[in-house]
Amino acid sequence: MCGIVGYIGYREAYPIIIKGLKRLEYRGYDSAGIMLFDGENLNICKTKGKVSDLEEKSLKDHITGGVIGMGHTRWATHGVPNDVNSHPHLSNSGNLAIIHNGIIENYEPLKKELIKRGYIFHSDTDTEVLINLIEEVQKKDKLKLGKAVQVALNQVIGAYAICVFDKQKPDEIIVARLGSPLAIGVGKDEFFIASDASPFIEYTSNAIYLEDEEMAVVRLNKPLKIRKIKDDSPVDPYVQELQMNLEQIEKGGYDHFMLKEIYEQPSVIKDTYRGRLLANQGIIQMAGVEDNLEKFLNAERILIVACGTSWHAGLVAEYIIEEFTRIPVEVEYASEFRYRNPIINKGDVVIAISQSGETADTLAAIKLAKERGAFVFGVCNVVGSSISRETNAGAYTHAGPEIGVASTKAFTTQITVLTMIALRLAKAKGTLSNSNFHRYLQELEIIPEKVKEALETNDKAKEIAAIFKDAPNCLYLGRGYNFPVALEGALKLKEISYIHAEGYPAAEMKHGPIALIDEHMPVVVIAPKQGHYDKVVSNIQEIKSRSGKIIAIVTKGDTQVRDLADYVIEIPEITDALSPLLTTIPLQLLSYHIAVMRGCNVDQPRNLAKSVTVE
Repeated sequence: MCGIVGYIGYREAYPIIIKGLKRLEYRGYDSAGIMLFDGENLNICKTKGKVSDLEEKSLKDHITGGVIGMGHTRWATHGVPNDVNSHPHLSNSGNLAIIHNGIIENYEPLKKELIKRGYIFHSDTDTEVLINLIEEVQKKDKLKLGKAVQVALNQVIGAYAICVFDKQKPDEIIVARLGSPLAIGVGKDEFFIASDASPFIEYTSNAIYLEDEEMAVVRLNKPLKIRKIKDDSPVDPYVQELQMNLEQIEKGGYDHFMLKEIYEQPSVIKDTYRGRLLANQGIIQMAGVEDNLEKFLNAERILIVACGTSWHAGLVAEYIIEEFTRIPVEVEYASEFRYRNPIINKGDVVIAISQSGETADTLAAIKLAKERGAFVFGVCNVVGSSISRETNAGAYTHAGPEIGVASTKAFTTQITVLTMIALRLAKAKGTLSNSNFHRYLQELEIIPEKVKEALETNDKAKEIAAIFKDAPNCLYLGRGYNFPVALEGALKLKEISYIHAEGYPAAEMKHGPIALIDEHMPVVVIAPKQGHYDKVVSNIQEIKSRSGKIIAIVTKGDTQVRDLADYVIEIPEITDALSPLLTTIPLQLLSYHIAVMRGCNVDQPRNLAKSVTVE
């Protein structure tokens, strides 16, 4: 969950690395550091805090020169966030430098052995153990740096993406990955290294994504060499053309990436179904589904594995797939699925959902499912990501880069893809009538326009946010398709505003949570006209009778809930199964405005990182 940037070429490395770190700050921001080689010395600057703090300190210390360098933004795992624990880390000799994303699980026994051999450690990190292990292997066996890195990595247990530099070999950087992403940008007489392609998008559109257990020797003016870490076998580099542009990763005039991404939802939902949904012709065509249609149709059940917001999208999909196809669906937290010895049968279909395509627990769940013979289908946003490569087939969401740590457009585009899958299977199984099938296609096609209309609630959400910004707690209630939306709304509020919030099925309120209701408790109730409307009205009356403050998300023109609620936000009318694509919009806006009013860092909330690449 850290950010890595490296450069080797003919340009000044410093501005490339600093700019790249700013783009990767969503991956880690407890501390940051940079290493530059000026032809003689390794010049290092690192500090607790943001990349802006690093930039200020490096300019003050005149650490800016050189055409080779690497930088790092850290999300702490071993050792508190401070200057000493920040990366890069040096070996005891001072010749080797490393930056590292991941976690070395067996660092303690390695550290003890290295201490016996005379090594001294200055930080609390597992990374400093790794760079000294590499140095020990290099010295002991008189190996070149690349071979020493390979031998050392075969002794460690854990996950890593690393860059290693040796000032005695100043024309190369060694990179390697296992479980953490690493991309190499290929330019003319230059190479870029990063956790994702955003740091080098304006310099080159060509990138190589390392696979797990691969390492590369990146040399000045020489072809890239990639080898397998375990058996040293060569790998032919596969160069991909990047699918993003510079405009996508800039704020575009918005105050925060999160707000920009909320407002991008009409266009990215359309991008997600473009070419796949042909409503006038009554067609849904998705290559990953079409090529494996029999596997889906013959499945006795579908398992969905995901984490966080993607798990909530999976819950929505459970309702939709079961309703449309009558195939049983189970939704699992990937982090629990991988450890509880789950029952997986060869006829099962596993759908793995992840915005980044790099979520460590979801990747581990995929590998477990494949080992046990299940067919694994991935739903992710990032082209070339690990999940897109590990799954048997899949579908991209086409949401474009999502920089804000709190997912917004990822949620709605994931639901869009999953809804299309459900509709295609229902068509093939004959479990939806033709009239209903065509109705859903037409409704889905006009969703972007209705999301635009839902975004017009921004001012109302801001007004309500000003009233409840200091509330210590909040409840979110929904039923049916909108119960997962209640969970997602609560997650958004707590992760960016730090207000404690919980989502519940509305009917479960009287099985415990109703004890919390008083005049100080705001309760957000998702109550569109379609679905279990009368039941939700009854739940609202129960809250009202106990003086709870009710914020209701209702269908435009609603009068019954309006008369009961203290505050109302209206959304356009939509069929029940597609309502989560609209009901989630005002909840995103409400959370955003509350967080801004509380002075929180909306795009980089404390203790969180965008891509959870360690357990």
